[in-house]
Amino acid sequence: MINGTKALDRSLRWGMVGGGGTSQIGYIHRSAALRDGNFVLQAGAFDIDAERGRAFGVALGVTPDRCYPDYETMFVAEAARADGIEAVSIATPNNTHFAICRAALNAGLHVVCEKPLCFTVAEADELEKLCAEKKKIIGVTYGYAGHQLIHQAREMIAEGLLGEIRIINMQFAHGFHNEAVELQNPSTKWRVDPRFVGPSYVLGDLATHPLFIAETMVPKLKVKRLLCSRQSFVKSRAPLEDNAFVMMEYDNGAVGTMWASAVNCGSMHGQKVRVIGEKASLEWWDEQPNQLRYEVQGEPVQILERGMGYLYGRALEEDRIGGGHPEGLFEAWSNLYRRFALAMDATDRADKAFLENFWYPDVHAGLMGVRWVGQCVQSADAGAVWVDC
Repeated sequence: MINGTKALDRSLRWGMVGGGGTSQIGYIHRSAALRDGNFVLQAGAFDIDAERGRAFGVALGVTPDRCYPDYETMFVAEAARADGIEAVSIATPNNTHFAICRAALNAGLHVVCEKPLCFTVAEADELEKLCAEKKKIIGVTYGYAGHQLIHQAREMIAEGLLGEIRIINMQFAHGFHNEAVELQNPSTKWRVDPRFVGPSYVLGDLATHPLFIAETMVPKLKVKRLLCSRQSFVKSRAPLEDNAFVMMEYDNGAVGTMWASAVNCGSMHGQKVRVIGEKASLEWWDEQPNQLRYEVQGEPVQILERGMGYLYGRALEEDRIGGGHPEGLFEAWSNLYRRFALAMDATDRADKAFLENFWYPDVHAGLMGVRWVGQCVQSADAGAVWVDC
């Protein structure tokens, strides 16, 4: 159980690019990073408006001289300081991620980046190689993967309780963008603009979350080929999709489906992953993240609860309060930031033995998400044809 003590013997000096006062995601980054004391916020380029960003940073407690007008200025200035930042989080629109990640790595910084990591496989490959060259990490904020029961599912599947995996059903289908809400909401407007988000909307913004959760649960399965059909029901969003269906075939003969949608009217979130084996099935739903549904053929359904002693150790080690008390997305993100800190520290100490068996959403996970989205777009734009992965 996590009790608030630091995972490291010090706090990593940390900065942010983006995540300012109007950001949807900035606060959860700061809450997650600062919760256990593994990071301390020292600097930031918080806003494209320099004065607004400076005022916001000061309100957070950052000294005025370390609230910068842009990330380039911050990286140069912080590198010149003996107490300069060691890590940076990137919470900016998608089209900026690659350039900022590359600049941060070249400045000798560890990185935590929003997904998608970038737009193309070539860019993702470059970042993966740069991480190895600079001996720094990129952590990708697949935040839902920090929920403990996903790791309970991983252990149960690895032990063989489901038998051979046959089917994986994934979805992230909410209804909040069933109309052109972007016309009144600036924080949504950029998400449906190809200049800012690249070749897809819901495939990149939503579908990569349950895809990564499934990959975490069943890490040995690899997608062999896929077929994607995508639609723009709100016509002004074309060529970007607000609904998509993907069929996948895995290398062991299993099959998978993905439904990603922002027009599933009435659905609050609708993110689910169901893994079906020859003996049993597991299902996790992010609106009830403290429960894992375990269904053995011919037996009553079992609901496994977070924090209970019957769970595997891996599913208990990141509890933050005893069973029965609900934990949510902020706790899941905090678990990931704790892991990012441990990975950064181990990388700096060149502790290869630790890193070899240490799980976190890394640069390669980001690369695989970029590749999968590109393959889906390729398939859909060719008329929903099968594409080799």
